Amino acid sequence: MPKIKINNLEIMAEDGSSVLQAARNAGIIIPTLCYLKDIHEEGVCRTCLVEIDGEPVLKTACNTKVTEDMTIKTESENISFARKEILKTKLLNHDKNCVDCERSRTCYLTKLCEAFDVLDAETLEKENFQAVDNFSVSVVRDLNKCIACGRCVNVCKYVQASNILYKNEEKNRVYCNGDIALAETNCVNCGQCIVNCPTAALSEKDDTEKVWKALLDKNKTVIVQTAPSIRVALGEEFNLPTGKNVQGKMITALKKLGFDKIFDTNTGADFTIVEEASEFVERFKSKKNLPIITSCSPAWVKFCEHNFPHLLNNLSTCKSPHTMFGAVIKSYYAEKMKINPSDIIVVSIMPCTAKKFEAQRAEMKGTDFADVDIVITTRELAKMIRGIGLDFESLEESVFDDPMGEASGAGAIFGVTGGVMEAALRSASEYITGKSFEKLEFEEVRSLKGIKEATINIAGENIKVAVASGLSNAKNLLEHYEDYHMIEIMGCPGGCVNGGGQPIVSNDEKNFGAYIQKRADSLYEADEKLSIRKSHENPILIKIYDEYLGKPNSEKAHKLLHTHYHER
Repeated sequence: MPKIKINNLEIMAEDGSSVLQAARNAGIIIPTLCYLKDIHEEGVCRTCLVEIDGEPVLKTACNTKVTEDMTIKTESENISFARKEILKTKLLNHDKNCVDCERSRTCYLTKLCEAFDVLDAETLEKENFQAVDNFSVSVVRDLNKCIACGRCVNVCKYVQASNILYKNEEKNRVYCNGDIALAETNCVNCGQCIVNCPTAALSEKDDTEKVWKALLDKNKTVIVQTAPSIRVALGEEFNLPTGKNVQGKMITALKKLGFDKIFDTNTGADFTIVEEASEFVERFKSKKNLPIITSCSPAWVKFCEHNFPHLLNNLSTCKSPHTMFGAVIKSYYAEKMKINPSDIIVVSIMPCTAKKFEAQRAEMKGTDFADVDIVITTRELAKMIRGIGLDFESLEESVFDDPMGEASGAGAIFGVTGGVMEAALRSASEYITGKSFEKLEFEEVRSLKGIKEATINIAGENIKVAVASGLSNAKNLLEHYEDYHMIEIMGCPGGCVNGGGQPIVSNDEKNFGAYIQKRADSLYEADEKLSIRKSHENPILIKIYDEYLGKPNSEKAHKLLHTHYHER
């Protein structure tokens, strides 16, 4: 452990660590812009410059390794001057219309420019503006806000294995390969480029106007459903603690926005588990189309269609929870409430930009109508709440509406990697044995590791399972997919809690914090507090199967709740 000195503070640094990491461990913050721990450590932006005794020039802290007796300064006149000049250069090619920018509150570049007082620098000339690429249903690219840091390039290539983006050094911008629109590429709409972009060069397609229009239409019944990950992240948009479960306040806010009914997507997750666990048991007994691979992540499904078409028969035919629930709302619920399904608008609030793409797929029609009409992200919901001037923190607590408000703890943990697998095992184990088990936690599939493997013994049968989150991990796992009986894949690292539609966290929190773990812990806590923790014991589901669907995997259940996919 090298002994070093930072700003006259003597510390023992971890061997092989960077100056940036050593300083952070000592509680010293060095500003960064392009740095992403373990993903993008190339010193491109140079805002992390420091002085090192004996070095003739300033060095980038993110990729300079510590050595014994190194003496470092993180602040000086030279460093401050250099950082200002660097930021001024960034602004020369940047659209500085910050007032109506969707990242005005969370832009890393703006925060640094404010800190170093360079907001009056020259900005992009109008004749240099480039057209905005808004052809994708999920992601918008605005090159006028791109600072060519390369974070999105590395995330797309190394974390998501999609390799859609590249950095054009001559134009100092990031483009799609072939300089084409994003919608023309093999983009899976995951949005990880968005949450890792320091500016608004990448953002979600804003569908809030569609929601406002629906809410103003008195002839429509507008029903909203919210995914489990929303309630443990939304509070961050209003400066509440990371991972705090704000379910009650969220429901109140949705009521004040004017939605007619507010339902829990966790109920849809229970439907998914009942159908998927039944499907697994059927395949396991027949030894056909194994392993069964989960299909609730639309980014993963599209990635599979592009890259693993030979595995499409292995995908579960189950729709994702929000589309299943949309189909139930427009069939069973519409009949019960005597509402014409053409007059129902289902709005899904999701942590995921890929859900926007999924909702418009032709395969997502359990009735004569789209299962889900509009998808907005956590960030878009926060924008709507701010738009009507609500003081979110002071809102009272409310509960989901009946008759579709009840859900199990198994539905709650859907939002974290391993959660779908654990929920499925809770039901599948009882389907296989015909017995009720008190053990509900399958610790083997918990943790935020990119790949997890386990062997679960059920009734003397060894069931081999695997879990992957992040598409690079999925790609690596699938190289030996034949080793397993069941595989869960989530498109985003850590699962939906870290989805592309979730709140933007600070650079420091992203690189050195535990925001994903805190959100995940809140979902596990929600599961533990519920009296019903198995999807197949949800009384709402039992009633709907008895009255309407028959049994899991019945012909009617397949028509409404299952789908198919195709090679791209």
